[in-house]
Amino acid sequence: VQLQACGGGLVQAGGSLRLSCAASGRIIRIDDMDWYRQAAGKERELVAGVTNSGMTNYAESVKGRFTISRDNAKKTLDLQMNSLTPEDTAVYYCFANVVYYSPSDTYVAEKRWGQGTLVTISS
Repeated sequence: VQLQACGGGLVQAGGSLRLSCAASGRIIRIDDMDWYRQAAGKERELVAGVTNSGMTNYAESVKGRFTISRDNAKKTLDLQMNSLTPEDTAVYYCFANVVYYSPSDTYVAEKRWGQGTLVTISS
């Protein structure tokens, strides 16, 4: 099982970016999916999360600016980021609680991280 994130880049303050994350593999079910970020010299923090029933939660710092969404059929997770500020500069990681079949067809539940995508906001 892999999580592949994309969509990062360099934008000016006030701009927008959309991050996407796609899960692949012999997936049975994906429970909570989240976006985290880690700025230079800081700890990784939760940005937003969404359950498989669509309930969302956001960090206070991004409420009203970011929107998290998922497509359960496509096994994708998105993060629409608007009104970006330099304080949003970080490496963004997708995260998921995944249930999948192992190569030996056993039932496995694990936490998986994407590889990270860099978001840089210039002032």
